[in-house]
Amino acid sequence: MSVTAVVVTYNRRELLDEALTALTAQSRVPDRIIVIDNASADGTAEMVAGRFPDVDLLVLPWNVGGAGGFSAGIARALDGGGDLLWLLDDDTVPEPGALEALLAARRRATTDADGPPALLAGRVVWTDGRDHPMNTPRPKPRPTAAEARIARAAGCVPIRSASFVSVLVDAKDVRERGLPVADYFLWNDDFEFTTRLLRGRRGLLCPASVAVHKTRDFGGTDADPGDRFFYEVRNKIWLFTGSRGLAPAERVLYAGSTLRRWARTFARSSDRAVLRRAMVRGIRAGLSSRPRSTPAVLREVGIDVPSMAATPPES
Repeated sequence: MSVTAVVVTYNRRELLDEALTALTAQSRVPDRIIVIDNASADGTAEMVAGRFPDVDLLVLPWNVGGAGGFSAGIARALDGGGDLLWLLDDDTVPEPGALEALLAARRRATTDADGPPALLAGRVVWTDGRDHPMNTPRPKPRPTAAEARIARAAGCVPIRSASFVSVLVDAKDVRERGLPVADYFLWNDDFEFTTRLLRGRRGLLCPASVAVHKTRDFGGTDADPGDRFFYEVRNKIWLFTGSRGLAPAERVLYAGSTLRRWARTFARSSDRAVLRRAMVRGIRAGLSSRPRSTPAVLREVGIDVPSMAATPPES
């Protein structure tokens, strides 16, 4: 099956260079690589054009965030007819066998009854080799005996969600369940998208596929975000009140988990006044508005959304 890698970047030319070098050096090279440049001002586009001329580079007129970037990249990939989409951040450096391991696990986990899993996530580590807490997929609560058995046979673990750091998704499932919600801008877009994709379907964590996530610091999503906490709060409200990704019981479970994580964020913050202001703004925006239509957001930056079987209620 054809694999299209989608990478979203913004002002991280050196890291993107390293990521693309790793993609082109895979033991199973992607059939197509799409780079969405969120209007970088550091020479990113020139670097890609000069060093990676075979990459499909799309420079957006302004920054639409990670959410808008992945929506644009996936839309472009679907328009090109790819079978599988490999989604990666620009600071993600996959090890040489990362894609091959994902594809091998997908084959082993394919069954006559329900076909292949809808999603496979690789193991994400930090620069020192420790598992990266920011990108640890949520295990699937109470998988069926059959799901657990199939996962074990493939060397994998059943999961309920994943991040946009080395995750392989099936294009036909995306066509059926819709693109990431572009108006999230950043944070929670991957959680909303992957839970929606996986509701009632199988997703797997494949430890044999490894990628290094070169964030500046080692830490999880409860690290001090400053003003960007606005997006965490607003988008969580949008997600819990509008997404089809979570069943009612899951909304309660994950809402409780979110509140505990927010408490840890405040406890560790060096400037709680900034967080409080961001939280108030996020609550107001989350309760008083809904995300703009994803096709409308993408049309503003010149992207046409291909025909989809369905779209999420908030896109």
